[in-house]
Amino acid sequence: MDHDEYIRRIKSYIKTPTKETEQQLEEFAGLCTYVSGQYDKDESFQGLEQHLQEVEQGRPENHRLFYMALPPSVFTIVSQHLKKICYPKNGVARVIVEKPFGKDLASSRELQKSLEPDWNEQELFRIDHYLGKEMVKNILILRFGNSFLGATWNRHHIDNVQITFKEPFGTEGRGGYFDEFGIVRDVMQNHLLQVLTLLAMERPISFNAEDIRDEKVRVLRAIPAIEPKNVIIGQYGKSLDGSKPAYREDDTVPKDSRCPTFCALVAYIKNERWDGVPFIMKAGKALNEQKTEIRIQFKDVTSGIFKDIPRNELVMRIQPNESVYIKMNSKLPGLSMQTVVTELDLTYRRRFSDLKIPEAYESLVLDCLKGDQSNFVRDDELDASWRIFTPLLHYLDDNKEIIPMEYPYGSRGPAVLDDFTSSYGYKFSDAAGYQWPTTNAAAPNKF
Repeated sequence: MDHDEYIRRIKSYIKTPTKETEQQLEEFAGLCTYVSGQYDKDESFQGLEQHLQEVEQGRPENHRLFYMALPPSVFTIVSQHLKKICYPKNGVARVIVEKPFGKDLASSRELQKSLEPDWNEQELFRIDHYLGKEMVKNILILRFGNSFLGATWNRHHIDNVQITFKEPFGTEGRGGYFDEFGIVRDVMQNHLLQVLTLLAMERPISFNAEDIRDEKVRVLRAIPAIEPKNVIIGQYGKSLDGSKPAYREDDTVPKDSRCPTFCALVAYIKNERWDGVPFIMKAGKALNEQKTEIRIQFKDVTSGIFKDIPRNELVMRIQPNESVYIKMNSKLPGLSMQTVVTELDLTYRRRFSDLKIPEAYESLVLDCLKGDQSNFVRDDELDASWRIFTPLLHYLDDNKEIIPMEYPYGSRGPAVLDDFTSSYGYKFSDAAGYQWPTTNAAAPNKF
């Protein structure tokens, strides 16, 4: 690949909805340069260093940000060469490391140990792009900036919490990477667990990065390792109409693969606030829709004047169409005392139609440039997260008789999913006619 091809690729991935952004893209492309080399050759990094010095010529300070979107197998050798040859003499350097951060606790610690001699914790930025998503960053504001939510944010009022990640597509030619890791390592041990920590952590003393990360680590340490009895796994088969292939029909996937493309599991937090509350995490590929959301279901209304009235729910839609809404019961207008499910709705694209929501990486790279580590993963946080998942991962890897349940491409997941979630207390509302963001008021509930 040469410089022109590099620029062409950059432009192909950047959206330019207006003339102004088209001009900005051209200006940005004019600042981009391309240097090629090999991961393990001193001369390649010497060439990079020479190029950087030419670009930085005349500047009093030269700060550098290295983004390692590389296979984990070369993290160490590249980081060593960057420190030895490309570390600035009159500035600071920071390194962004992309997941996967290992495959289990032992490999994660080995990776951290290999980076420690060259880069300290203040220079390392372990990126999890979910921490840059607008709605994920909003969790702390919603929790701690609204007193009515804070008063009910505990086991006395919340029955269960669901964190759901759904993709409508399969691996489709990219199964080689995915089959090595599976849905638990790819999504749940990192993205969904990060969301859980923000939902469950105690109030930090400030928005300082270390104060936030201290509380996240504290709640992670209160979560026991996931037990296999609290887990179901699945693997997608053909779509019902036969138009979409099964996972094992992907040419890049072994024909006897047991890799889960779907998982639902339950975590518990052993502390005063959350003891006994199930945190249900669900993630899967080749499902019926694209959606990532948090669903907090409150306990039943005390029986008496009402019978079988739907539970209140706080729903945070992370993607697509960022929103927050509270499902609540209201009187149906009219002469009767019938109730209907409705919602208090904050849909971002309606409420903030004049504002641009930044992309996750856009936000995180800016944080890194500023040296703000509050939305990046600390080493002890990484340790704590792998401790929770490693026993389950080894159990699934080592027991060859465990076969994922097959589910059709384009479905909601394995057939047992609803029974699984209901066994941990989740109650599906059968309020006729209710569907966010609109409610059919002609089909009310009665008490």
